[in-house]
Amino acid sequence: MELWKLLLFIPACFALNMTPGPNNLLSMNNARCYGFQSAFIAGLGRITAFSGMIALAASGLAVVLYTSETLFFLIKLVGALYLLWIAFKLWRSQASPVSDVNATQNRAALVRQEFALAAGNPKAILIFTAFLPQFVDVAGDVKEQFFVLGLTFLLLEMLAISIYSMFGLYLRSWFSKPKMAARFNKGCATFLAVSGANLLLSRQ
Repeated sequence: MELWKLLLFIPACFALNMTPGPNNLLSMNNARCYGFQSAFIAGLGRITAFSGMIALAASGLAVVLYTSETLFFLIKLVGALYLLWIAFKLWRSQASPVSDVNATQNRAALVRQEFALAAGNPKAILIFTAFLPQFVDVAGDVKEQFFVLGLTFLLLEMLAISIYSMFGLYLRSWFSKPKMAARFNKGCATFLAVSGANLLLSRQ
């Protein structure tokens, strides 16, 4: 693909990657509780989900999915309910311990949580069906261009995961006290609940 299009794509894409959202908030909280490495590994679940979505977008199936109101509604419903479930668990949880002792055994669950949260986000489908194609030249090899754009998106997403995880590490000293940690948990739970409710009520 043309270099100038890629140079335009990178900053616009990174702005999307860095937008505060449920997955980025989850990476930040995972780093606060389990450390940078566990949070980054957990983020690979998100990368896996997005890789599947990009593959669908490249093959044209994502467009069919997005234009199907029933399928899109079902994805939105599952995603919203999952967000609300995470918010409920986080709100009721005790102050999350800042510990690396159980990080290894928790990583598989953290990966699954990141994957489910990303896969249940219909806005991601919209990004891959409406945003990426704007930088594709239909006169060229569409699949090759989707591969380059998709790979760039995933690399930038991994960078965003790293940045939010590092910020989560910074918060460890702030929220090492149980009361502060509990407040942070409730703040995150509120954000996730609002996101879930907004997802349920949104028309798109």
